Amino acid sequence: MSRPLLPTRARPARLQPLTTLPVFLDLARQRVLVAGGGDAVAWKAELLAAAGARVTVLHPDPGPELAALVEAKAGAIELQRRPWREADLDGAALAVAEAEEDGEAARFAAAARSRGVLVNVIDRPAFCDFQFGAIVNRSPVVIGISTDGAAPVLAQAIRRRIEAVLPRSLGAWSALAKGFRERLAATLPGKADRRRFWEKFVDVTFISQNEEDAQLAEIERLARETLAETTPTPSVGTVVIVGAGPGDPELLTLRAMRELQAADVILHDRLVTPQVLELARREARRIAVGKEGHGPACRQEDINALILSLAHKGKRVVRLKGGDPSIFGRAGEEIAACRAAGVPVIMVPGVTAATAAAAALNLSLTHREVSRRVQFVTGHDRDGALPPDLDLSALADPRATTCVYMGRRTAAELARRLIAEGLSPRTPAVALSNVSRQNQEARATSLGALARGPALPDAPMILLIGQALDQARLACGDEPAASASPAGPAVLAA
Repeated sequence: MSRPLLPTRARPARLQPLTTLPVFLDLARQRVLVAGGGDAVAWKAELLAAAGARVTVLHPDPGPELAALVEAKAGAIELQRRPWREADLDGAALAVAEAEEDGEAARFAAAARSRGVLVNVIDRPAFCDFQFGAIVNRSPVVIGISTDGAAPVLAQAIRRRIEAVLPRSLGAWSALAKGFRERLAATLPGKADRRRFWEKFVDVTFISQNEEDAQLAEIERLARETLAETTPTPSVGTVVIVGAGPGDPELLTLRAMRELQAADVILHDRLVTPQVLELARREARRIAVGKEGHGPACRQEDINALILSLAHKGKRVVRLKGGDPSIFGRAGEEIAACRAAGVPVIMVPGVTAATAAAAALNLSLTHREVSRRVQFVTGHDRDGALPPDLDLSALADPRATTCVYMGRRTAAELARRLIAEGLSPRTPAVALSNVSRQNQEARATSLGALARGPALPDAPMILLIGQALDQARLACGDEPAASASPAGPAVLAA
């Protein structure tokens, strides 16, 4: 049974609630009043001056750090050695104060607000209209980080990690790009062509360490290259098949993140979590095209047709699939459809459920002594039954680790057939549901116990079978298995 490609249920919110709204202010040549004389005031005054503001600091006895800063920033920061007065706030764009007592903080905040001036009283959130977050400065690229005042140390830790990832040359690239925008509009009048240029620009920006002259030459080269690709005929978009991993957004690849940010339309499976979709470009249209096992589903032919229709409109289509698209994701059919229609197609791999499950258990799927081969198999055919053409002799190899996808309903029958084929009933097995998610659940068992048909979680599940999983009971929080013997590793009780 098929269902409409455009669901009638309410669309999930694209943006989770925000405690504060990140806003970037242009303070160039604006007057900002700062009242106080301590080290925290010095830092705020330096930050405001760096943003181009004309900063006036008021305090009868400023500390040595603030006095040294005023001397170093003569012309940008003015110091008046006196207490602040309400009239000082007239005409200010922002007001910042250091206040030890609530009464003083309240008086300053009230005076500022009565004049329509946004106010910040340092370390006193109740008297603040805005906050100063941690900053990553690659100007004109500026990244602000806020924890809503809850954990400033955490914000600093996040800043350090971002600093480590972003190239130092990013600011220079961005400044050149800003100056190139008008020339680009004349060179590439088409919106889609300019989009292609910026996608190439991003790729180069994050890998190039060129000096400024070489950067400008590279930008011009990218523009010429994009112009050469432009033809009078309507441009065909690109389809990117992206692996979303098992659910945890931290398991996405950097390439997957970049494709989500570049997408015009995202067609996603039901196994793709809201947390992953949250990382996508805000303007991207999202369409759910998921399939329910043995239940209502979008037909693959309809999905293929929708992909091609969007691509022929010039869209960059991201086909977002849970796990890795090359493993039981029917990516082959979508790739074939794109190639037959002359639509460019790219595939971005993802973390598949089997490897994510092994990581969750802190186990390896291979072991030099007991498992030299890993095999992936689907647990059901198009009718929901165990596939009749399974190579049971290969699956019953005691030196292999078998990863069974979509096998919740057929696990018991498969276990019985493997035992009949000669695989020991004492072979360890682990059923993991919702791998990598907060509600992940792992159950260690054995092939013999599995053959008796225990109830398995009614959730996305993967079943792992093999001697390499001998220690899975420990990973699942159960008692350890029997001690290993010289003849080989211990096995779990049947």
